[in-house]
Amino acid sequence: VQLQASGGGLVQAGGSLRLSCAASGFTFDDYAIGWFRQAPGKEREGVSCISTSDGSTYYADSVKGRFTISSDNAKNTVYLQMNSLKPEDTAVYYCAASSYYSDYEACAHYYGMDYWGKGTLVTVSS
Repeated sequence: VQLQASGGGLVQAGGSLRLSCAASGFTFDDYAIGWFRQAPGKEREGVSCISTSDGSTYYADSVKGRFTISSDNAKNTVYLQMNSLKPEDTAVYYCAASSYYSDYEACAHYYGMDYWGKGTLVTVSS
């Protein structure tokens, strides 16, 4: 099982980035896939999660209207389009998968996720 996150980088406030999470080694269609982030000194938090079986999505209040999560089941890949980025979005972003949780539950209970990828750093300068 592998989750490979990519797409992070340095961007100015107001800019955009698209993160990708490529999955392999499990039945992608039956999972909730989520994006989580952890800033220095802060707890990891759920940013946005998607149920790949029905496309239902969840967003943290802090990113609603700015971030969009999507899934390409044919490519076993989940994307996070991040627009109008703010300095407070700076963090290491991780993708993770759960065979048990719904999209909301996955974002609410990051500690229960089955698989984690390595993070990708997003830095937003002011």
